[in-house]
Amino acid sequence: MAFFQMNQKSPKENKGDNKEKKGGGAPSFWNSVLTTVLIFLVLSALYSFIVESRSKEVMIPISEVVSDINAGKISEISVKGEELLLTYKDTEEIKKAKKEPGSSVSETFKNYNVAPEKLSAVKIDIQNQTGFGFWFLTLAPFILPILFIVFFIWFLSRQVKGAGMQAFSFGQSKARIIDPNDKSQKITFKDVAGVKEAKEELLEIVDFLKNPKKFLDIGARIPKGILLMGAPGTGKTLLARAVAGEAGVPFFSISGSEFVEMFVGVGASRVRDLFQMAKKAAPAIIFVDEIDAVGRVRGTGVGGGNDEREQTLNQILVEMDGFEPTEKVIVMAATNRPDVLDPALLRPGRFDRRVTIDLPDREGREEILKIHSKTKPFAEDVKLTVIAERTPGFSGADLYSLMNEGAILAARENRKKVAQFDLIRSIEKVMMGPERRSHLLSKKEKEITAYHEAGHALISSVLSYADPVHKISIISRGRAAGYTLHLPLEDRKMQSKKEFLDDIAVSLGGYIAEKMVFGDLTTGPSNDLQVLTALARDMVTKFGMSDEMGPVALEGEGGRVLFGRGVGEHEYSEKVASSIDTEVSSIINNAYKRGEEVLKTHRKALDAIAKILMEVETIEREEFEKILIANGITPKKKLDIEHQA
Repeated sequence: MAFFQMNQKSPKENKGDNKEKKGGGAPSFWNSVLTTVLIFLVLSALYSFIVESRSKEVMIPISEVVSDINAGKISEISVKGEELLLTYKDTEEIKKAKKEPGSSVSETFKNYNVAPEKLSAVKIDIQNQTGFGFWFLTLAPFILPILFIVFFIWFLSRQVKGAGMQAFSFGQSKARIIDPNDKSQKITFKDVAGVKEAKEELLEIVDFLKNPKKFLDIGARIPKGILLMGAPGTGKTLLARAVAGEAGVPFFSISGSEFVEMFVGVGASRVRDLFQMAKKAAPAIIFVDEIDAVGRVRGTGVGGGNDEREQTLNQILVEMDGFEPTEKVIVMAATNRPDVLDPALLRPGRFDRRVTIDLPDREGREEILKIHSKTKPFAEDVKLTVIAERTPGFSGADLYSLMNEGAILAARENRKKVAQFDLIRSIEKVMMGPERRSHLLSKKEKEITAYHEAGHALISSVLSYADPVHKISIISRGRAAGYTLHLPLEDRKMQSKKEFLDDIAVSLGGYIAEKMVFGDLTTGPSNDLQVLTALARDMVTKFGMSDEMGPVALEGEGGRVLFGRGVGEHEYSEKVASSIDTEVSSIINNAYKRGEEVLKTHRKALDAIAKILMEVETIEREEFEKILIANGITPKKKLDIEHQA
């Protein structure tokens, strides 16, 4: 059970980045050996089959042949050199014999006193002997092993040569190159929406790549490095590709992790090779995604004794500082952790221009939705403006996933067009996961869940600075048994202390409702408690919103200090840590009292909301506001929020 509040916080998106790598030398070598052995076994089996088939012919002495001719049993004799193939009348059996060397068949039988009239009754067929079959079968046991050994040596030498070539190419760059003439992969600023300021900042980079003489003549030097900073999924890589597409220059793309290998020096070698390739193709753009993988602050002791990452970073610093003024190679990099980058990387002359890419606002979200809707047939009721209003905090990647999920829902129901209802459902699916209607709750669990979500919704509707309720549901979705969806009436770039305090009280709504109504607690509020505790701690240690601690920032991102101290060490004493814990508990306890007072005052509304939830399982905003009005509570409107501000 959880309430979900959208307040400029982007839903997390898992990025699967499974890249294929070429196999190493050892597995390839043993695969080759296995292939060779299998070929040898097949040849051996074939030879054995031939020999076995020939061995089925029975060899008899010449004296027996003479007696069989005199007895009239033989119908035909085929002569092949010194061999005699005997065909018998009564059976189809073929027997084999050998005549005397240097004598004809007639002379051989005459010497053995075969009656002439008996011999004349036998058909004698003399065949010319080519000798190929004889010599093949005779020499095959000696030639085949020799041929196999020769083939095996050639095969191994070929593999060794390939391994040597791989060793020479080990230090070469693995950058992927997008040619400016490749229309299928070309991206321009028309394909990027929601980052208006970032595009304006990068337009002069495009102008420089197209017409560098204009800048050089006036003595201007374009920035060598542009660092794109922003949350995951905001379009940093897409924007870098759009710059290359607008300028019509080659785009060399590589991830920061692809520089680092287990062998020291390989990363630096790949950096040199990458810059050399880009200089030959200049004007060009080098794009390093997730540069924090190699660009972290040096000398922190993180990573143990392997200094491969630091050597790679040093080589990047040297290459970026070694550009000639006339060289037209620009380095772009992306990261969502600019705070961990080495200061030498950010100084003027390297990554001296930093472009921040924020989450899109309402207008930006609508533009992004329009781009992703170009290939999707929409029904007449689709209004992308409504979808943009209901998705604050969504990144560009989240909006792409939303549109894709909407199309999947329509296709699953065998419809040819995507309807507004599909997009509305896909919002919740992207935020919290698919519905789990098979996850049935018992009657008691359903009642607890209903009161839990009603507690969230009621406190959010009464407190002045909490976001209004958009939807309440006790249908399991993702890991939550139920959820309350809160949406701000307008986009916000900042949040106040009063808003945080109300958010904490709303998070405690389910906990308070369970304790008040049932006199007991379940595991349902566990996620709520984690969220509100983290928020209260951030208020004290990061935002300076504690009267007791004062305007001081005690912790960085993630609550840890990595630089200048050991990993995980704090910059404050144990006494201050104790004061922080006390202040966090005080904030939570005060929020608990406020939430408890709201639920006690409006107990009838709480019971009414829970009762309807148990009946219909889902309450939309319009119906919820009717319940509030019926119980004397005025729903929040946009004008009320503006007046409070």
